[in-house]
Amino acid sequence: MAFPPPDHLLTIEEYAALGETEDGYTELHEGRLLMSPSPSLAHNAVCYRLAAELEAQLPDDLAFIQDLDVNLELAPPGEPGFVRRPDLMVVDSAAWDQVEAEGGLLRAADVRIVVEIVSPGSRRTDYVAKRQVYAEAGIPHCWIIDIEHPVSLTSYSLSEEFSYVDSQAVTGTFTAAEPFPVRIDLERLRRRKG
Repeated sequence: MAFPPPDHLLTIEEYAALGETEDGYTELHEGRLLMSPSPSLAHNAVCYRLAAELEAQLPDDLAFIQDLDVNLELAPPGEPGFVRRPDLMVVDSAAWDQVEAEGGLLRAADVRIVVEIVSPGSRRTDYVAKRQVYAEAGIPHCWIIDIEHPVSLTSYSLSEEFSYVDSQAVTGTFTAAEPFPVRIDLERLRRRKG
């Protein structure tokens, strides 16, 4: 059964009430639903391995979450809203507990790192559109991982003007000190074993 398109721009509350759809997951951009195809095998494997790397290095006050909606808080309640579903996020542990106990969506204010893994059909969306709205939402760090050989990670940090300061794409080993010390072997993310 196909998902019927809404006849108006959706608020965050209306979007949350939709639940999951059978046609692929959705995101919300200024009240408009965006459909996204299911990720590839390589995409899912990289996301899983990155989550394992992060889990081993995260401090107790942070947690990782895969493939969950986040309210970007770019519109007032009752107005057409913005919701994205990043491939992975690092969030405050307290936010995890709150969403688990009360339901609802994560808020951009609770996200420390947002991660997008580039797929063939998402390159411009990840590097331009999503990066821009994540910065506008005030998410301090954005990582974009390109899984084409060699695997690379481009890290963006929020400046005072609510835009990201670009860094060079890193291959081999990615290290960062903020928001927590982390070291990731990028080539290992793509390997089938080890």
